[in-house]
Amino acid sequence: MRYLVLNSFLFLIISCTPAYKTMQMASGNVLDINKFKPSFTVALYNTQVDVVGNHLSGLLIIKKMPDSSIRMVFSNEIGFKFFDFEFSPTGNFKVYSVIKQMNKKSVLKTLRKDFELILMQNLQAENVSVRKKEGLFYYVFPQNKGYYYYITDSLGNNLIRMERASTKKTVAEATMKNYINGMPDTVSINHTTFNFTIGLKRIERNATE
Repeated sequence: MRYLVLNSFLFLIISCTPAYKTMQMASGNVLDINKFKPSFTVALYNTQVDVVGNHLSGLLIIKKMPDSSIRMVFSNEIGFKFFDFEFSPTGNFKVYSVIKQMNKKSVLKTLRKDFELILMQNLQAENVSVRKKEGLFYYVFPQNKGYYYYITDSLGNNLIRMERASTKKTVAEATMKNYINGMPDTVSINHTTFNFTIGLKRIERNATE
């Protein structure tokens, strides 16, 4: 009976072990990640946002400013702004405007971290560690709370996905696909702990880029 109880206890521990803790240490080149960093000048995206039963759709403009900060403005087709954010190269985040429904500390914090994940700004190379699991390499960048994971194939040729995580579980997953002139054509962000998704599809603007 004690043997059965012990086995059950061990199974419970193993089944509750965070997936990240089962990864093995590995060596890798942080440059494999830097080459996937988006090089935004001006980009326009058809954007869909779904959060806890609320749906927003419109256009997201991402523009690199003269001081190297990144400006993001999300508005509907008639120009009504949902939000206007700025991400500085030093890691600062500024809210120029945001609609009342999104003007909540938790929502703004989530949006900030989601976009920081895909912008790949302020990734400290000296703090990165590399792990591997099932043929994939995980480049781990510690944050104030939690981690950013950038996951590539074994050769570092493809960015499979990005993850935001606590010490115990994945909080959000993101992908960037089909880079054109250094900018991804498609971006998706999906949260794992609640219903919150962001989808971006680039609209070509050859005359202004």
